[in-house]
Amino acid sequence: LELALTHSSYANENKLKKNNERFEFLGDSVLGFVTAEYLFTEYKNRPEGEMTKLRAAVVCEKSLFKFSEQIDLGKYILLGRGEDSTGGRNRPSVVSDAFEAVLGAVFLDGGLEEARKLLVRFHFPRIPEILSGPEFVNYKSQLLEYMQGHALPVPEYKVISESGPEHLKIFEMEVY
Repeated sequence: LELALTHSSYANENKLKKNNERFEFLGDSVLGFVTAEYLFTEYKNRPEGEMTKLRAAVVCEKSLFKFSEQIDLGKYILLGRGEDSTGGRNRPSVVSDAFEAVLGAVFLDGGLEEARKLLVRFHFPRIPEILSGPEFVNYKSQLLEYMQGHALPVPEYKVISESGPEHLKIFEMEVY
């Protein structure tokens, strides 16, 4: 746990050979896998694209930081003086990385089941809040409902551009 909370700035300042970055790498993978497994099991009627979007929202820096604030994780991170004096304890990237590192340490100490228990108990209860948040609004469905509710024609869509990786495409559209 101590190593999982040791930021690279602290390790460099104190001439330590290790910091939490390897734990963070492992925790990130555990988080992604357990989240995908949880969504697959608990949200049986959701399509793959929606589960991909939900998983991204659950594992993103913003979400991890919000949870980490609730348990005051930033208070426990070992930071170098410079990082600490510039607000590192409240910086989303630093704190969410520490969360992933702690999850990696839990996985190493207790295995996948203990990592799963931690997420199910403390992080996954926020999923309904994420689902109802602004990043999860389906604007296309809202527009269709509005059009149908006002006896207007069904909208037509034209793709203007595509960007991003195959599994998480971003489309720019025109609506007619």
